[in-house]
Order: sequence, then structure tokens, then C-alpha cells
Amino acid sequence: MTGVIRLFEDLHAARAFLGRPRQLPSELPNAVRERIRSVFGAELSPLQVVERIITAVREEGDNALRRFTLAFDGIPVEDFRVPEDELVRVAATVPADVLTALRFARDRIEHFHQRTRRRSWIEFDRDGAFGQLVRPVDRVGIYVPGGRAPLPSSLLMTAIPAQLAGVRELIVCTPPGRDGRIAPIVAAAAHLLGIRSVYRLGGAQAIAAMAFGTESIPKVDIVAGPGNLFVVLAKRLVYGEVGIDQLPGPTETLVIADDSAHPALCAADLLAQAEHDPLASAILITTNPGLARATIDEIERQLARLESADIARSALERNGAIVIVPDLEQAFELANLFAPEHLCLSIRDPWRYLDRVRNAGGVFLGETSPEVIGDYTAGPSHVMPTGATARFASPVTVETFLKVTSVIAVSPEALERLGVPAMQLAQAEGLPAHAAAIEQRLERVPPQ
Repeated sequence: MTGVIRLFEDLHAARAFLGRPRQLPSELPNAVRERIRSVFGAELSPLQVVERIITAVREEGDNALRRFTLAFDGIPVEDFRVPEDELVRVAATVPADVLTALRFARDRIEHFHQRTRRRSWIEFDRDGAFGQLVRPVDRVGIYVPGGRAPLPSSLLMTAIPAQLAGVRELIVCTPPGRDGRIAPIVAAAAHLLGIRSVYRLGGAQAIAAMAFGTESIPKVDIVAGPGNLFVVLAKRLVYGEVGIDQLPGPTETLVIADDSAHPALCAADLLAQAEHDPLASAILITTNPGLARATIDEIERQLARLESADIARSALERNGAIVIVPDLEQAFELANLFAPEHLCLSIRDPWRYLDRVRNAGGVFLGETSPEVIGDYTAGPSHVMPTGATARFASPVTVETFLKVTSVIAVSPEALERLGVPAMQLAQAEGLPAHAAAIEQRLERVPPQ
């Protein structure tokens, strides 16, 4: 450990650190543990808490939602739905420049995702017609975190792809504040997108309500959006009853830098990620030992004037690292092992190295492409795979909210040509009724 962040000069040690399992935390702050004891009358793990919440919501509906909202948010809520006039009124309190920024981000996100829309297709050939029907799901529920840092950008980044997919109905659940109202900036984002079904409801209980439906909350087909540990565990447990976009864990950035990079910018990128969450990961891999040490000094200087310094420092001490490597080949090997949510290439000619990237949620090329712009106005969704799931998962896109139905129409002329080998395979698998279903058709279709 060097100051606030680890420094690795040994590749074996760095590989062990970057390749370790990144699991959801199980330890809870004392205040949270005390609240759990007061609500459930027992010491429970986060998973046990979420299991009890889901069971209660499934069995008791709105009564459970009111009980948990009072217990965890301290708010008695009778009607969860935010009336449209209140939505408009609260949204109007947002400063004009922030509304302008929201509109700008909306337009950029729409422009990007319009290019990604997938369409149905049918191909006719001598064997018949084969293809796919691509259809949106009917209803999507979007969770928007509240509390210390409401995230209207996450609403834009999930709702807009769903709207462009053609989803007929979107609902939003977001926690109420101390005054019982949702965050004005979240109301503004919902109003901007034309979403009218907004509910003052947070936590695992909101995920359960959208997954199973209650008297007030309609059942959805897909639950999307980031959240805290309890929200992520709830999404994991309801998967199968509904679809989910992904299981977003603590956020991550990995920066690859050579001697052309500026240490102040490297430090700024690491701190921008670290201030999200004490569990965030901020990693720098560099071929330049001088840059590594200069970045450590810059981190200390910038922390001294950062309002969120306590959170950022905790994240860097827990999950931060700077790794010195002999060459960029090693840098990309380690980056692909870590499979970060965000991969930033602060190197000469970053386009030359783009094909080396195998595992990343998003790639940011050059020092003029900071990850923070990806959070808001670049266009692609900032809801990206974390916890090394970029090895097999993708960011939220229009396709997240689509489903595919295969279309098969075998022509009479092709029945024998396709049917005979199908019968042979069915018999080889020990499924005689399968083979008979084809054989009976062949007996009834005159030879061509």
C-alpha cells in the first residue's frame, strides 16, 4: 500500500488482486444492522432480509409495502402512485439549466439507440420460410435510486432504450424523501420522457412489487435499473418470475496509460469513479513508473479539495490499485482479466489497440473521452456489466427489452428432405414419438 492506494510492481501479485472474485458485500454498517433487528426481530444477513421482504410482498401486497416503507424510509405512505399534477409541479422546481442538460442527454441517448433497433425478418428459400419475429415486452419496471444521490441519468439510460424498443408501458419506482415526495430531478426526468406511472417506493420491496404485482403496483415483464445491495439481491431472486437487465454491482473503472498520459487526468478519472461508492473499484495500469508515482501524488492533492473525499478515499483504500507493467501487451492482458465496467485508454493511438479489448462494458478512447461523459451525454447506456460479468454480458440496449420468436414454415416439397434426417436424429436420441410425428406426415404428403 502506498498512501491511499496500492501500488503493484510485481505482476504475479497484481494478477492475483485483479483476478480475485468480486462478490457483493455481506458486512453491513452497524446502523443498518440495528434497523434490521428492529424490523425483523433478529440478526439477518442481507440475503435473508431480501428473502423475507419478497415473501411478505408476494403474500401481503400493499400492506407489506406500507410496512417496509415506514420501517426503512420513515415515511407513512397511503397512495404509492405520484399524481400527474404533483409530478409536473415537482419537476418544475428543477433549475432551468439542469432541465436543459437533461434534454441534451435525452437527445444524445435517443440518437445513439435509434441506430441499434433490431427488426423482424423472414427468408424464403426452396425449403420454405424461416426467420424471427422481434417483439418488445409489454411492460417494463425501472428502478431509480434515491437517497444521497438520486440518479435521473439512470432513468434516461434505461427508459429510452425501452421506449425505442416499442415497450407499451413503463413504470418507475423510486424511494420517497423525508417529505414523502420523490426527488425533483427524478420527477423532471420522468416528465421529460412522458412517463406517467411513477411510484414512491424503494428498496427490495419495490423490486418485489414490480416482479409479482400488488394492488397498487402492476406486474412487469422486465425489471431494470441499478440499486444498492438489497435491490441487486432482490433482482437476483426474482429473476425467472420476470426478466432483469443485469445485476449491477459496485461501479468500476480501469485506466490503461502510457507516458503520454497526464497524471492529473489519471487521478481525476480514478477519483470520479471512487466517489460513487466505498465499494467502487478504480484501477490504473501503466507502463510508466514515473506516471504511477505522479498519479499517487495527484490523488492526494485532489482528495484534499474533494467534497466526497471520505467516500473516494475509502474506495481507493479498499479496491483501488496502480499497477506498473513492462508493456501494453501485459496491460491489456490484465485489463481483460479484470473485465471492467469502464475501460479507459489514455495511450498514444488508442484506436490501434481497440482489437485487444475482449472484456469491457464500455471503452473510452483517448484523454478527451473521459468515462464521466459516458455517464451522461455520450449516448450509450451507462448501465453496464460489473463484477467481471463483461466476460459474457453487455450494456443495456434496445435489445434488452426485446424478445425473439422463431418462425418455421416448411414447404411440402422440403418435408422429406428435412424430415428424414430429423427422424434419424430422433431415433438416435431414443424419442420414437418424435420420429413418428414426421413419419405420419410423410405418409400423407404425396411425393414431389
